[in-house]
Order: sequence, then structure tokens, then C-alpha cells
Amino acid sequence: MITIRPANARGVTDFGWLDSRHSFSFGEYRDPANMGFRTLRVINDDRVAPGGGFPTHPHRDMEIVTWVLEGALEHKDSLGTGSVIRAGDLQRMTAGTGIFHSEFNPSPTEAVRLLQIWIFPEARGLVPGYDQRSFPAAERIGQLKLVASRTGRDGSISMAQNADLFAAALLPEQTVTHTFEPGRSGWVQVATGSVCLNGQILKEGDGAAITDESKMELTGVTSGETLVFDLK
Repeated sequence: MITIRPANARGVTDFGWLDSRHSFSFGEYRDPANMGFRTLRVINDDRVAPGGGFPTHPHRDMEIVTWVLEGALEHKDSLGTGSVIRAGDLQRMTAGTGIFHSEFNPSPTEAVRLLQIWIFPEARGLVPGYDQRSFPAAERIGQLKLVASRTGRDGSISMAQNADLFAAALLPEQTVTHTFEPGRSGWVQVATGSVCLNGQILKEGDGAAITDESKMELTGVTSGETLVFDLK
């Protein structure tokens, strides 16, 4: 079964410097029917204006994954990490027992767009940690590129949950497939462009829960990027 979460049904937060769309309940946006999916808790589609950003704030007991689509995001945290995350980069922060961090758009002229994803960890009280890796577009065109996984296999970033995250950059009529093991489910998030998922059209910003399906077929309709989650 495929259940579509339309882009225009998402929650909205607009602070001027931040335009955020929430696939699941987040902050002041509360939707009891959309509190997450399996171990996936948050997908926020954020656009941060030039010079804008999130001042230092705490997190704990969550795997926080950031995928930058356009522009660059500057990150600093209480582990002493300082980095710039650019388009095609994936960042994973294990909040664990507690971490403080800030995120800013360092550009005075260009906005940054990113997907911030929260995944419940497999255990509470983990040691905080950080990793960042680049996945060039050439590695993602016409394929499902594994970018995060429990074991960090195939060059992906490791995270403390039995989940796989794939990124696909599909051109029109390019098709990728994925098989779900028994008992597992999927979530598809269209970041840009549009795709056909098992015969159903998804447009930019749309999400879809995949349950009780053994196979997923994803075909590009217009060029763009899509994230695919394989979840316990």
C-alpha cells in the first residue's frame, strides 16, 4: 500500500529568514495523524535566507541527518566540529546524551535549501558524534545511491538505527527499483522534480509511505532528486 503525503498538506513555519515545510508534526505544528513513520520522526524542507540561521540550541537522543539541496550551510557544535555543508553533502549528528549546535547560511546573497531529517536511535544515551560526507551528483544519476546505513556499508555514513537512506537523481524515464525485506517499510520524499512511484505520480515536496509492498519502482518524470528510506 502506498499512502501519499501531499506537499501542500505539510505544516508551515515562516519566520521571514526561514521557510520550513513539515512532513510530520514539528515545533508548533501539531498533527496527531502525522507524528512520523516507523523510526522516521521528522522531515523538514527548510529554506534559509542569506545570513539567516538557527542560533545555538540543544538536542538529545536523536539521529539528525541533513541533506543540502542548494547553497551551503555552516555548522558548529559542542564537540568542536566546524564545517560547511554544501549541495550533495550529507551530515549525520548523533545527539545522544546531549549536544549543542548552530546552523547558519554564511552567504550574504544566496539562500540555502536543505532537508533536515530526524530518526529515532536504536538506544538512548549514546555518545554524541558527527560525520559528514560528499556524494557527487554523478554517483546518484539513474541509481539509488546508499548514503546512510546502520553499518556504514558501501561508503555510506553510519547511523545508530537499522535504517537505510538512499539518494537518487533521476532524469526523465530513468527507473530504479528497490526490494523490501519482510517486515520493513519505505518512505519516499521527492526533494525536487517529479517521479512515478509504483504507478502513482509524486511531485516536488510530496512524500509517500510504503507498507506491505515487496518492491518499489521509481521512474523519473521530470529531472530531480528523491530520497528513499528503508525502515524497520
